[in-house]
Amino acid sequence: MASEEKSLNFIEQIIEEDIKNGLSQQKLRFRFPPEPNGYLHIGHASSIALNFGLGIDYQAPVNLRFDDTNPAKEEQEFVDAIKRDVQWLGYQWEHECYASDYFQQLYDWAVEFIKKGKAYVDSQTSEEMAQQKGTPSTPGVDSPYRNRSVEENLDLFERMKNGEFPEGTHILRAKIDMKSTNMLMRDPIMYRILHKHHHRTGDAWKIYPMYDWAHGESDYLEQISHSFCTLEFLPHRELYDWFLDQIYDNKSIRPKQREFARRNLSHTVVSKRKLLKLVEDKHVNGWDDPRMSTVSGLRRRGYTPASIRNFAHTIGIAKRDNLIDVSVLEFCIREDLNKTAPRVMAVLDPVKLVITNYPEGKEEWLDAENNQEDENAGFRKVPFSRELYIEREDFLEEATGKFFRLTLGKEVRLKNAYIIKGESVVKDANGNITEIHVTYDTDSLSGSGTEASQRKVSGTLHWVSIAHAIEAEVRLYDRLFTDESPDTHKGKDFLEFVNPNSLQVVTGYLEPSLKEAKNEDKFQFQRLGYFTVDKDSTDKRLVFNRTVSLKDTWEEKGKKEENIINNSLKEINKYFKVATQEERNAVEKAIGDELANVANFSLLQNTLKKNINNNKSSLLFSNYLLKYSALKTSDVETEILHKLYSMSLKSESPYVRLEVIKNLKNDEANRLEFSSQLDELKNSEKNEEVLNLLSQN
Repeated sequence: MASEEKSLNFIEQIIEEDIKNGLSQQKLRFRFPPEPNGYLHIGHASSIALNFGLGIDYQAPVNLRFDDTNPAKEEQEFVDAIKRDVQWLGYQWEHECYASDYFQQLYDWAVEFIKKGKAYVDSQTSEEMAQQKGTPSTPGVDSPYRNRSVEENLDLFERMKNGEFPEGTHILRAKIDMKSTNMLMRDPIMYRILHKHHHRTGDAWKIYPMYDWAHGESDYLEQISHSFCTLEFLPHRELYDWFLDQIYDNKSIRPKQREFARRNLSHTVVSKRKLLKLVEDKHVNGWDDPRMSTVSGLRRRGYTPASIRNFAHTIGIAKRDNLIDVSVLEFCIREDLNKTAPRVMAVLDPVKLVITNYPEGKEEWLDAENNQEDENAGFRKVPFSRELYIEREDFLEEATGKFFRLTLGKEVRLKNAYIIKGESVVKDANGNITEIHVTYDTDSLSGSGTEASQRKVSGTLHWVSIAHAIEAEVRLYDRLFTDESPDTHKGKDFLEFVNPNSLQVVTGYLEPSLKEAKNEDKFQFQRLGYFTVDKDSTDKRLVFNRTVSLKDTWEEKGKKEENIINNSLKEINKYFKVATQEERNAVEKAIGDELANVANFSLLQNTLKKNINNNKSSLLFSNYLLKYSALKTSDVETEILHKLYSMSLKSESPYVRLEVIKNLKNDEANRLEFSSQLDELKNSEKNEEVLNLLSQN
């Protein structure tokens, strides 16, 4: 390897062990094998980084092979996009290969299988075949066509190839073991009939190989030494090896399949089917929408190849599936752009600022540092004048001592310019501030060396000169989903978690140095975040995409919601200590109002699960979660919900019993299940309020 001292991951350990056992390092060859039925996403990027990274470390070739065995879903558009993405990520393949390159060889091998009694044509319907295949706990039974003669199988298979049969009438199956504990070994399908036009072979073929048949054999034909797949292919390894057993001649390299875990990314989805759904239902504007987890979407948003490679390196390779917080990816792009992105000034929510003692008609061109992280980045000139735009949130007419921006009677510095002091405001008929009037200290210019320029003030604001500002469309992108794991909740459609605020479009005002910015140029809008020029830009109007904010606002939001949960759990103890019903109502209302502000579905679900125990405060809190939060009874697993209801009905506290009866009253789907317990409670209940509620049911 390139570095013997570094700690090896388990994939590298496998390779090192094989070399130790006699495999020549010159025989190492890897591959990245995408199916061209969609665009690459961040999960693919990790696999690309793994395989091409191994190629770099071991100085071994890496093939880019398209597993194009399903013409019903594959298109040349996807082939072109995949090649473009791999190269953009900074990798170059040794050979560009296609499973379709091997269609004739795969067919010839299949004929040999038939001749050796290892494959047969099955003419069952898909429903019949599913029934005879059995279940994981019951063995399958032989197909009635399993013992067809070799001659009949050869005849049928050739006629399938020639297009004589409709789709679905026949398939070719490997003859293995219908009683295998591995369902994939129960006579798997090798070929199916598809009368579809193939993007490379046209209409030459009417039958197409299944993935399991084509994949390992393609690895073998290319002499791939190690075939790395994600964990869902672990059960396929036995079949991968069985197919190789039938053709391996012991003079060639035998590919070895090994598996690594998927690294799923929070607040997004990486299933091609679900990404396609987002596109088709117009939740996003195409595969390269900057909110998508596709490589092309990330690129358009402003992510760099280096940041994605660093992300893949940071999360590493594991043996268990894991959910990686998207904040890790965001950290990687912030770290990269912090070093490379020029600093510029832009205002996205403007309010007019007038420097009343600055001469009308005067303008100055001030020096501004391009990037303090890069000593070679130099300086640029920015225009300064009497009338400026600043961010509306940077001014408060009256402010507390903790507000470190502009307010009346207070001084702040304008970035690269002068110290100003708030004097007065102008308002419209509705009381909205339309102008802020300030004065400036004429001797306080940044970098001038004067005593006034070195005065310390509480804050620094960015700004743009109104007379020189460029108008631009600015697209403020945010996370596409409100939940960290939108496609893992039983009974919930992942589309229910689409963030309605994932895109806001505003008009921004930019310093004139950005006039010549080109597609994919990247900048830090000071104090606002990192932005990149979008391909929709024209000569007349620039369009910028927000890549990422300067700070992780979602982390702050997450902490706030966790604090709401924790504080509510503490507050609920007061419910049992106060003396009057009025006080209890006040405690309940305060908790209910707070819980209504928690949008994190996973947090709500996990909190409910943790608090179903015999503690009366926990049980009351759990019932409040169902009553006031976004969590519905239909969102909770039946077993967990029934446990909550059962324990609450048996609680020593009448307040808990009261709340669970209220929840059951609104839960028609589960109320009948607890009718007997409710009847028992009527006979034993001593609390008058609970009895009154029970009598209403």
